[in-house]
Amino acid sequence: MNVTVYVPDQYMGDITGDLNHRRGHILTVEMVDGMQGIKAQVPQAELFKYASELRSMTGGRASFEMEFSHYEQVPQHVALKVIAEAQAAKKAQAEA
Repeated sequence: MNVTVYVPDQYMGDITGDLNHRRGHILTVEMVDGMQGIKAQVPQAELFKYASELRSMTGGRASFEMEFSHYEQVPQHVALKVIAEAQAAKKAQAEA
């Protein structure tokens, strides 16, 4: 997903660190209406609870927008986790 986060200066380090932790790639940082606008690409799976987590990190002072960007191959360690969870769910369903 293409994500743009609008955040006050004092939260810049926290937000950029959080986006990196979510496997995001920061593209640009620019001043927009007195706030920093951080443009990044982040996997959608990492953004499901982002609105409430961003509100918590910034005391409700930040906002964000997102739009679809492109599909990309999942990293090997993430793919193995998804496959293992699907196999466990299939096994549990077969035993029920």
